[in-house]
Amino acid sequence: PQPGVAWTPRPPTPRTSFLGAKWPGPKPATGRATPLAVLAGALGIAFFVPLSRTGIGWFLGWLVLTAGVVAAVRRGTAELPRTERLVRGGWAVAALALLSVLAFRNAWWLVTFCVLGALGCATLAIVGGRLVRSILFSLVAAPFAALRGLPWVRRHITATPDTGMVRRVTGSVVATVLVLLVFGSLLSSADAAFSEVLGAIVPEINVGTVFRWIFLAVVGVLIAVAAVYTLAAPPDLSTVDKPSSRNLGLLEWAPAIGALTVLFAGFVVVQFTVLFGGQRHVQKVAGLSYSEYARSGFWQLLFVTVLTLAVLGAVSRWASRERNVERTVLRVLLGLLSALSVVIVVSALSRMYTYQKVYSFTGERIFVMAFELLLGAVFLMILAAGVRWRGRWIPGATVGLAVVMLLSLAVLNPEDYAAQRNIARYKQTGKIDAWYLRALSADATPALTRLPDPVRRCTLSWIDDDLAEPDPWYAWNLGRYRARQALDRIGEDAVGGPKDCRAADQFDLPKSRRPR
Repeated sequence: PQPGVAWTPRPPTPRTSFLGAKWPGPKPATGRATPLAVLAGALGIAFFVPLSRTGIGWFLGWLVLTAGVVAAVRRGTAELPRTERLVRGGWAVAALALLSVLAFRNAWWLVTFCVLGALGCATLAIVGGRLVRSILFSLVAAPFAALRGLPWVRRHITATPDTGMVRRVTGSVVATVLVLLVFGSLLSSADAAFSEVLGAIVPEINVGTVFRWIFLAVVGVLIAVAAVYTLAAPPDLSTVDKPSSRNLGLLEWAPAIGALTVLFAGFVVVQFTVLFGGQRHVQKVAGLSYSEYARSGFWQLLFVTVLTLAVLGAVSRWASRERNVERTVLRVLLGLLSALSVVIVVSALSRMYTYQKVYSFTGERIFVMAFELLLGAVFLMILAAGVRWRGRWIPGATVGLAVVMLLSLAVLNPEDYAAQRNIARYKQTGKIDAWYLRALSADATPALTRLPDPVRRCTLSWIDDDLAEPDPWYAWNLGRYRARQALDRIGEDAVGGPKDCRAADQFDLPKSRRPR
């Protein structure tokens, strides 16, 4: 302060929260587009999705929801850069592609991963995200936006100048539903043929159906609200993806990474020895059969692969690279470690493939092989990114490759492939895991019908019970359709029951699963 001038303290600057600074949300607005998009999401999910079955309704319900959201936010997304709009549109298409798998495949584990993958792609389409932290943030932000956006959507209805229109539309929908319920039930009870046609279109209405509709409608509302609210004013992810401080010096990380690289190099040398020495070398050195050797190390190598990716990510993020020597050592060691990890991935894949040839193929084992192959592709991307120190594209590309992996598995039809390989093995050795084949989904039924009795009668017993009830149109599934056709071709006499499975046990592998 100057002499003779009174000093007045400044008031402290108020701290702004992340939501207030980076994600304030859209401005209050009026109009019918947002409520109609939410209504489309609720009706589409509630009417089409068969909650207890895979089927085409999963794709149709999501398609209706996506169309409603796009129609509501098409003007708001125009403010996003063109590249960002294309990327988010790509994630939306990927979500639809993954849900379309449910119309063609019936394997529970495959469709589960496809649904989870579709939800992940949907969050990237809604919130965005390019790097690891922003991708993880989108998984949390989308559910949060669903709850945060409910009051905002409600204000669209209450603040509209024509509230009478909303009441009239709501009354019209309720009246239409009541008329269809009353007259539909009367006409269906009057004519059996009409009742059968109506039953194929509209599900049987009972307490369980009503609760299912309510639950799915709530899910559709929340997803639509999250999408419309976030796309109307996306969060600023620059703070989430800001570079972290690189405070790890060369002395702190280089010895550990160097030792790990030497360890991996020794392991790779042994793997090449096994590769060229073959079964006799393994039996001589390890005292194991070749199939036992293959089985013994896959899961450990899979875990090593995942841990190595975590180590590479941590070092590349926090290691200092201000000096030339730091950049050179970092590039050499991480490059060598990535290259050696690719060899370890190949070793793991070879082990699992050898084990499946000796014992049996399963859909789950094929999936873990595909996952290990995905990890190998990530190591190759790290090698490519290390050439010019540009790896910001790797997280998004990894998610994209995961989508490609799931879609490729759907095209392969892994349970049908596993059934065919088991049948070929049965013809060669006379051994087959009938108990595993019996638990396969409808995807494997056409292959299983080519088995001889009594193995065929056992393996088809469970799937025949599952297909006893016909599917409504919105639960149509290609796998179950082909399975019913295959069962019709061979006739009812070719399908057995528990007694046939006891007879087929003589062909089964020992239940003890002792290493051989």
